[in-house]
Amino acid sequence: MSGDRLRAPAAVAMVTGLAVACGGPAGTGSATAGATDTEAGATATPTRSVAETSPTPSPDPRFDGEIRLPDGRRVGMSYVAGRGLVERHRDADTGAWSAPRLVYATAADRCHSLTLKAFGDTVAVIADWGVYCYDGEPPTESIAAVGTAGLGRWDTKLTRDFDGWTKVAAQGEGDTRRLRFTRNSTETLTRLDWHATGGFAQVEEIPR
Repeated sequence: MSGDRLRAPAAVAMVTGLAVACGGPAGTGSATAGATDTEAGATATPTRSVAETSPTPSPDPRFDGEIRLPDGRRVGMSYVAGRGLVERHRDADTGAWSAPRLVYATAADRCHSLTLKAFGDTVAVIADWGVYCYDGEPPTESIAAVGTAGLGRWDTKLTRDFDGWTKVAAQGEGDTRRLRFTRNSTETLTRLDWHATGGFAQVEEIPR
């Protein structure tokens, strides 16, 4: 009988220990609730959060147009409904994206295409807006934009009720300080010049 009396407390201790390990009746979720590590006979092992053990990189933003510069930076542009044309760029070293920057404000409907072209560290953009423009109607607002100074400065030129620029190129022998936006038709050549120091000139229409 004395043997039974010794085994009974041991069985109670095992059941009690199991209940505590599963959270106990108080639902603490700790294997040593109400006891220190020393009292529980356990060695504390620091745990790391899921974010530390399984880092998940933030996804890149989605853009309507994106381009990579020679220095490794990336530049993205988006048509944002109710706001207009928004730009962000990613640092080549840190991989961090800049805060969204509003380059041109408009509440008009976006068009289908968005053109970005790099000239060294200068970025040229062609963007258009208009009612049903995304479905093929001609734009009512056409923007030529040029970003410089580490993309901290943007020059813009609005042309209304215009079919939109189709091409941008460096003038002369690849002089990236002088860019020209053009559109050809059977009757005229429409062009717009930009210079690094003077910004945009006036739109010219040259009969053919």
